[in-house]
Amino acid sequence: MAERPTNIDTGVAHPARVYNAWLGGRDHYPADEEAAQLAAAANPGIVPAVRANRAFLGRAVRLLTEQAGIRQFLDIGTGIPAAGNTHEVAQSVAPDARIVYVDNDRIVLAHATARLVGTAEGRTAYVEADARDVDTILGEARRTLDFSRPVGLMLVAILQYIPDADDPYALTERLLAALPAGSHLVISHPAADISAAEVARSMRVYNERAAADASATPRTHDEVTRFFTGTELLEPGVVSLPQWRPGPGDTPSDDIPMWCGVSRVR
Repeated sequence: MAERPTNIDTGVAHPARVYNAWLGGRDHYPADEEAAQLAAAANPGIVPAVRANRAFLGRAVRLLTEQAGIRQFLDIGTGIPAAGNTHEVAQSVAPDARIVYVDNDRIVLAHATARLVGTAEGRTAYVEADARDVDTILGEARRTLDFSRPVGLMLVAILQYIPDADDPYALTERLLAALPAGSHLVISHPAADISAAEVARSMRVYNERAAADASATPRTHDEVTRFFTGTELLEPGVVSLPQWRPGPGDTPSDDIPMWCGVSRVR
């Protein structure tokens, strides 16, 4: 288990640490483990979805690096490091790729600083900020990224933690507005219309144990598709995780309760 840092409330569940528990990691606390176990009991599809989400991230980053020529990534909602992080995938293709990770959990950032070490040719940097604090994110990211060149904006399993009251669509639009044409947007998001009853139960269990500013909201296919407004969706559009450009060894499935997609900024 992770060492307890100062000024961190480890008595309530945090998304990154719960995610770590679902992945079988050890960098979390009893409150996170309890939330993870109870949510997974309410919706057994959570753990397969978390693994499928990680695989989607890898496929998307590889596509952007290999085919779209992206050499810069802004990854918001980093999470505690696990195998196949954005910089690992990107720099395996392009060693000079630059990645800025953003998270609001100091535990995450402590692990990231120690473990998310990139290539000598490229660069990794870390920003402590809430996903809602667009000005801070963009200001700090500009220290590492060149916003006159295309950027891969990664919003992977993070937008569900921004409630409708905080207008996640406007936040996404502000982030995209700072990026030049040729940039790409990568999103994954829990579905409200796949295994709806199970997802609702698991979200309720998680939200009862999470901090007030870390509660989660699943969204429908139409609601997730709306995040891509004004951009050009790549094929196959907004689909469930395993259906997005599966590799030769992947088994497509339509029952994973998460939507995902990748688009190009015009």
